[in-house]
Amino acid sequence: MLIVPEMKDVLEAAKFLEGRIRRTPVEMSLPLSEAARSEVFLKLENLQLCGSFKVRGALNKMYSLSGQEKDRGVITASSGNHAQG
Repeated sequence: MLIVPEMKDVLEAAKFLEGRIRRTPVEMSLPLSEAARSEVFLKLENLQLCGSFKVRGALNKMYSLSGQEKDRGVITASSGNHAQG
């Protein structure tokens, strides 16, 4: 099932994440742009402290939990960068 967020949800998530994660740059990739014959930009989420974009989703999920769910705690499993954050 495809869930499309509404703009208010995106803005609320951005407000919540402000100050909790790094602002990462968007840079044009010359090699990819040349290969694609079009401008290709990369959002450098690998510059997050954990080296991954997944911290955004993890923090937003925890933010959306009810008080009761938060009291029960959160357990995650990962063999990659997600486990480092």
